[in-house]
Amino acid sequence: MKIISPNFILVNDQVLVNQAIAYDKTIHKISTLEDLKTKFPHADVEVLQENSLLMPGLINAHVHIEFSGNKTKLSYGDFMSWLYSVIENREELMQGCDAKCMDDAIDSMLHSGITTFGAISSHGMDLQSCSDAKQNVVFFNEVIGSQATMADALYTDFLSRLDASKAVKREGFHPAVAIHSPYSVHPILIKKALEIVKNENLKLTAHFMESIAEREWLDSSKGDFQKFFKEFLKQDNAICDAQEFLSYFDDIHTLFTHAVQTSDDELNAIANKKHTIIHCPISNRLLGNQTLNIKELNDKSIPWIVATDGLSSNYKLDLFEEMKLSLFMHPSAPLLPFAKSLIHGVTKGAAEALGLNTGEIVEGKNADFIILDLDSKPTDELAIHLILHRYNISNVTINGKKEL
Repeated sequence: MKIISPNFILVNDQVLVNQAIAYDKTIHKISTLEDLKTKFPHADVEVLQENSLLMPGLINAHVHIEFSGNKTKLSYGDFMSWLYSVIENREELMQGCDAKCMDDAIDSMLHSGITTFGAISSHGMDLQSCSDAKQNVVFFNEVIGSQATMADALYTDFLSRLDASKAVKREGFHPAVAIHSPYSVHPILIKKALEIVKNENLKLTAHFMESIAEREWLDSSKGDFQKFFKEFLKQDNAICDAQEFLSYFDDIHTLFTHAVQTSDDELNAIANKKHTIIHCPISNRLLGNQTLNIKELNDKSIPWIVATDGLSSNYKLDLFEEMKLSLFMHPSAPLLPFAKSLIHGVTKGAAEALGLNTGEIVEGKNADFIILDLDSKPTDELAIHLILHRYNISNVTINGKKEL
């Protein structure tokens, strides 16, 4: 048992003063230091410096570790230009990101306070790095492929990668499934993968409605994707429409990433099935896509969380940076409530979306927390200050073990 005594503890929207935490892998008790010393007389005690704030570790629910080698190779500003640049540079990007490259990306997340992340794995190249990571990992094995003639081979490859991730036996590692998108995965593959998700109760995510090109292709098999699919895949028509795609997920909670081009009917379907939307503001801006309509999600009571996406469409894997950009990209949102929602979206909200016992400083939750060195006593506007100011992170603890 250990006892940690910071100046301040962030519990949801409340700041506790003169309280300490007794923990091992989980949080056992939150009380005064004197009370905890009495209850746990043999515990190791750590008293932190002035103006120290203990808060939940951050959760990055959507990141592509395999593409961490990009810095200047890809084209930004327009989704189709970016996509063509990905295809043109794909082999160089994949070969250029070795184990050290992926380890460095994961380590950068640790140093920015990320204690849990969801890795979208297209090829399984990142499995070893994610297995070795200090963080909790939801390892989303991605299904992709729109051609029916390739479905069996692609499904076999997916199963092989999924089985390899299931072979990882370490605390905090969760094999999971990702469906790439409605335009890139044939319904045959989707249905077969979802059967596994249902039977094995796996966590599930999918990209959805990221670009105008996707919107036009799914609605009418026209637009910028028309040339792309004809040129690369010899396809003249979309393999399904958006509503059909969403219907496959009716009875499985799913994290839909981006969703910036969703229609009102599609949002209603997402709301009715209680799915979650992942907001990646920097990625959307760099690829020339629309900004997510947060007010619309709130009006429909759709849960939303915040993630970085990968370094193929971002310049760092830092949720504090992501929240800051989002704060400025939604100028009409009331500042303090929105800042609190952003903090919620990288802690408790993300944990709930992923079905993990973390994201809160609450008795019974996993002991995943970070220590920030504030400049002064926190005010009522702490959520804004946490996002605006890059406070030093002096401690990252995951499952009760100090990792930084």
